[in-house]
Amino acid sequence: MVPAPEECVHSSDDIVNEGRFASMDDPAYAPAVELVHVSKTKPVLLGDSVTQLQVIGDVSFSVPKGEILALVGPSGSGKSTLLRMMNRLEDPSSGQISLFGTDISSLDVRELRRRVGMVFQTPALIAGTVADNVSYGPRLRGEDCDPGECLDLVRLERDLLHRPATALSVGQQQRMCIARALANRPEVLLLDEPTSALDQTAANTVLDLVCRLNREMGLTVIMVTHLMEHARAVGTRVVLLVRGAKIEEGAANAFFASPATEIGRRFLQGELSNEC
Repeated sequence: MVPAPEECVHSSDDIVNEGRFASMDDPAYAPAVELVHVSKTKPVLLGDSVTQLQVIGDVSFSVPKGEILALVGPSGSGKSTLLRMMNRLEDPSSGQISLFGTDISSLDVRELRRRVGMVFQTPALIAGTVADNVSYGPRLRGEDCDPGECLDLVRLERDLLHRPATALSVGQQQRMCIARALANRPEVLLLDEPTSALDQTAANTVLDLVCRLNREMGLTVIMVTHLMEHARAVGTRVVLLVRGAKIEEGAANAFFASPATEIGRRFLQGELSNEC
């Protein structure tokens, strides 16, 4: 039997009580990420005409610094679209997204993507060696980077540095992609279904890594996943998205123990997957 991933140990109350971060009641507090009335429409072809389809509708929530937010919901509920808007791979049709109190539309997009790293469902490889991949961002900015230190963070051996990235296993490639994001010294890490292409052993390794980066570095993480055992293992907060609308937001342990809504209960029972 494959051992379960190590659970993350901090809730938002734990973090505040330990004094690591400011209380949400502190007027100086600013969430790591905050969405206010965010909507997104996309053009779709219906028959011979193009129409605008709303995929995200008036979504608001915040992610306190140092949390791991699990963004969950049925397939097609807009989770990945919402994540992509957080580092401007897409822009909202209306509403505002802020990073530590600053509207991200006012930030240089390259600087935003340095501060808000993203790792995709399928490892995105750059032609070249592992070292070339890990140091890609700093190299574009003309900055020094020790790719070996970044591999240390994700517990990959340094003797992989000179291998072609394509020679790694898929699980190693995904950890390399996380190392590449960490090389930019991000404040927030976005993970879009990071374990869906992995076997259970490799998936558990990635989940353990997410928990450790959060615990040891205080890294804020927002992770999209359709696997509730993975959301339960790493999430300290949960947002449930269904048909582009936020249904629930709150502490992960409370959501998984007793959802506040009927839709939340039906989702955890697997009754929504065929409806959305």
